[in-house]
Parts: sequence; C-alpha cells; structure tokens
Amino acid sequence: MSLELKRVPMAEQEPEARKHNFDEVSLGYTLEEAIQEAKRCIQCKRPRCVAGCPVNIRIPEFIDQIAQGNIDRAAEIIKETNNLPAICGRVCPQEEQCEAKCILGVKGEPIAIGRLERFAADYALEKERESQVPVSNGIKVAIVGSGPAGLTAAADLAKYGYEAHIFEAFHEPGGVLIYGIPEFRLPESLVRKEIEGIKDLGVKIHTNIIIGKTITIDELLEQGFKAVFIGSGAGLPRFMNIPGENLNGVYSANEYLTRINLMKAYDFPNNHTPIKVGSRVAVVGGGNVAMDAARSALRLGAEEVRIVYRRSEEEMPARLEEIHHAREEGIIFDTLVNPVEIIGENGWVTGIKCIRMELGEPDSSGRRRPIEIPGSDFIQDMDIVIMAIGTSPNPLIVSTTPDLKVHSWGGIIVDEETGETSKEGVYAGGDAVTGAATVILAMGAGKTAAKAIHEKLKVREDQLLPL
Repeated sequence: MSLELKRVPMAEQEPEARKHNFDEVSLGYTLEEAIQEAKRCIQCKRPRCVAGCPVNIRIPEFIDQIAQGNIDRAAEIIKETNNLPAICGRVCPQEEQCEAKCILGVKGEPIAIGRLERFAADYALEKERESQVPVSNGIKVAIVGSGPAGLTAAADLAKYGYEAHIFEAFHEPGGVLIYGIPEFRLPESLVRKEIEGIKDLGVKIHTNIIIGKTITIDELLEQGFKAVFIGSGAGLPRFMNIPGENLNGVYSANEYLTRINLMKAYDFPNNHTPIKVGSRVAVVGGGNVAMDAARSALRLGAEEVRIVYRRSEEEMPARLEEIHHAREEGIIFDTLVNPVEIIGENGWVTGIKCIRMELGEPDSSGRRRPIEIPGSDFIQDMDIVIMAIGTSPNPLIVSTTPDLKVHSWGGIIVDEETGETSKEGVYAGGDAVTGAATVILAMGAGKTAAKAIHEKLKVREDQLLPL
C-alpha cells in the first residue's frame, strides 16, 4: 500500500489505427501493472467504494488479493456478487459510482477499480471453467430477456437452487450487450464467455421466443413457472418528431448499432446486412449510445462524423472515457445545437437544419434547460442522420398482460425494494422499469428481484412454504 496519487495508465490502440478497425480500444493491464495499481489502495477501514457499486462487490478485498498476486482469489471474490465482471469492468460508469467514492480521488486519482475488475475477470476467463451446477430444488422461474438484468437474475436464482429459464427474442443471447455495444468497447467473444459461465450454473436459455407473441406471461405461469422476472430492456427507439425523419438515411441508433454489432454489417462481404455508410454523418444525442454510433460510423468509412447535442459538453451523460476516445478519433462535437428539420431530395437525406441553443435555468433533471436562440438556424450537408436520444420499453409485454401497471411512458411500475410488479408472481427490473440506463444498474435490479423471488419461494424439504 502506498499513497500514490496517480493511477497506472492502461495501454490503448493509437487513435489513427483504431478508427479503421473494430478491435477493442483499451488493451488492459499486464500482471505487473495490475499489482502496481492495486498497491495504491490504502484499504480504508470504512470503505465508501462498496456503497457506490449497485451489486456491492467487496472492492477492497479483491484489490488486496490482486496486490498480493492472488488473482484467482480476487476473481472469486468479485464473482460472489457480480456474474458479469469482465463486462462491467469495461462498460460501467465507475467514475460516477465506486471510483467517485474513493478517498484517493480527493487529492489525486481514484483507484482504477474498473480496470482491476476487468483484469481479474479476464484472467479467470482465460482459465478452463469448472462446472459447478447448484443442487436444484425443482422449482422453475422464468426470465424474460437475456440482457444484463435477465442474466443476473437467472444466475442468482440458479445459485439459490431454482431452475432458471431465460426466454430471449433474438437468435442469440446477450441483449444490449450483444446488439447495442460495439466490438471496440465490448468484444462479443467475451460476452459469450460470460454467458457460458452462467449456463454452467444450470441456467437454460431459449432463443427466438417473443414473450407477448410466442407465449404470454400468463401462459408461462400456467405452465408451472412459480415466478416470472421481466428484464426485456428498452428497445423502442425515440425520435424527435421533426420534418424529414422518415427519409432514407435516417436511422435510430438502436437499428444502426444492431445492424453493425449483431448482424455484422461492418464485415462485408462476409456478411450481407445492408447499411448505408455515408460520407457525412450526424449523430443526435450526447450519451454513450451516441458515442458508440458516431465511432462506429467512422469505422465504417464516413469521412466526417458530428455529434449534435443541444446542451454543452459539460452536461453530456456519456462516460468521460467515451467522449475522450471519440475526440481522439476525430469526431466533431457540435454542442448547443439542436436539429429542427432533416432535409432531403428524392427520398434521401441531403442535410440537417439546426438551431443554436443557450442554457437557461435547470430543469427536472438538474441540468440547465436548453433554449433556442431566435434566428440562429443554419443548414449542414449530411447524408446520414442517426437519432440517439433514448429508448423506451417495448409495449408488447404490457399490451398482452393487462393487469401489469405501467407509467405513462411505458416503464413497468415496481416496488423498488423487491422488483415486484402489480401482478402476483411477476417481477421486473432494468431498462424495462427505468428506461434506458446503465448495464450495472440493470444488474443490480436483477439481483434485487432474484433475492425477493427466493424469499417468496423459500423451500424446505422440497415443499413451498409461505413466509
């Protein structure tokens, strides 16, 4: 342990090279670098970092094990509460959560908790897995969706002894981890390895099943599932409802990234998923999804890519690392600018009309409200426009489950302490409840619901007993 205020840097691909490929940008720590960074931890007697983690990883303990060179034990400690550590180490907003609480951040840089989690998880994934299927109690629980919330709920339920069955609409499990996050940020092979680890617990994954169409929630309960967890995410894209949004060349970020990530549009001619590359691309929005879409467009071959965001960069919800990487790669940031019309010719996008904004008083989100500056509108030539302004839960499950109460915007209403919905035996969590949020928050919701389901379905001597 030492009070070293600067963290150990992590190697990355050079910007000029990486903007032409979809390989992972951040290359990870070596063993020596990980041990050096772990030794920066001062092992606080009252650590605040754990409280900043939605899945309550015992952070000081696993870091201490890395500092001693006990990487296997570090990975075991992490896996006790986090079923997807290699993923979380890459995509969690640690700077707003665990690392934001680190005492070293007061005078210097906080411990690189996410990087150390990634190192330990990657180390464990490289070793041969040992299958440890828990003893089953014979009780079946259904999980809708195989994204971070569903995978976490299923894994925890399996550890409790339940027969967890995941029902996934796509042909491949992973949810947003597979279709939404590009290879250069989260390699697909790594997601598959994490999912295999969950399957090793005895979790069954059924693909190509659309809940609400192939089978309903009520039918699952009728077929003997004692509880259902809805972790179906938020896959319904939002648009601005401005003129020209129906032109060819306008994508939702959801569709754009799904074509690239899940359907491998970037791997032409080996894969034949159609996508228009475009030479000048505008991405509307300022979150991680906007950064992913912009950086993907650049890698597909766009000559110029712009982030169009109605607030200032300070208000951008994207991770600082993603903004930094985007700037390094040459993405142009048009802040305090908002689209008012998409212009086209012969059915295709040719430009985007925007108006300049200024910031007024804070709104309900706590950020200063953007206000149009009259007479400041201008037109930029564009041939692709990608809308990355958020998503909502798909209404299919709600429309086929009439006694499931939802908010006016589509999010399922739950008891925040348990994840219980208005329907007996049905729980929900993740983006289906909150709207588009982070992977780790969805995982936290999955853990909460799994524990609540277990408490409701406790088994003694193979008999269901009420609490």
